[in-house]
Amino acid sequence: MSEQFIVEVASEHHFHFAEQICAEMESSAKARGTGIAKRSPDYIKQKMLEGKAVVAYTKQGEWGGFCYIESWSHDKYVANSGLIVSPSLRKSGLAKMIKQKIFNLSRTRYPDAKIFGLTTGLAVMKINSDLGYEPVTYSELTQDDEFWKGCQSCVNYEILMSKERKNCLCTAMLYDPAEKKQENKKSFFDFAKNSKILERLMQIKQVAFLGLGKEKKEKESVEADKKPMSNG
Repeated sequence: MSEQFIVEVASEHHFHFAEQICAEMESSAKARGTGIAKRSPDYIKQKMLEGKAVVAYTKQGEWGGFCYIESWSHDKYVANSGLIVSPSLRKSGLAKMIKQKIFNLSRTRYPDAKIFGLTTGLAVMKINSDLGYEPVTYSELTQDDEFWKGCQSCVNYEILMSKERKNCLCTAMLYDPAEKKQENKKSFFDFAKNSKILERLMQIKQVAFLGLGKEKKEKESVEADKKPMSNG
């Protein structure tokens, strides 16, 4: 299935998709009863120009999906926002391909930033989890007011504000590169530690086996000396 799609970093060559992307974002938000922050075609085009978006389309040129990067709190936080897939291409694995591409782009452009997302979709949660995101409380996300203003177009915005931005219907998920680095170090340390233990056990086994072999040979030699010589 993946051979049918082209998933790449967007540029001005993809401007012709902007109107369709915005229309589908709005239609999808209404259908689900939850909000994707409303964006204009000009905003989408700007993200494409900045190299902060990923677009997907079929080899026949049919638009397939889109996602873009936003950074907050002086680039300490990054959000992969506005994930949308054409209705005719859903359940094709395309969403996962787009998320992987935008995640890799985010890690390249903002290697030290925490990558986060808010979603009500179980499929997106599963994809995020596979990428290394973990569920967190809203307090662990950026507190930049500009980010939360993006939720104003969501039907659940009043709920968010009534909870003082501490909770809502969306699930917050976060990828923390510093935390992952520590986990990788721990994994390497554990592996190295276990390797040393295994190496030591192998040495003990070798000594034991070599010792037993030598002892056996000496015993066989003594027994051979005790046997009477034949006259052949």
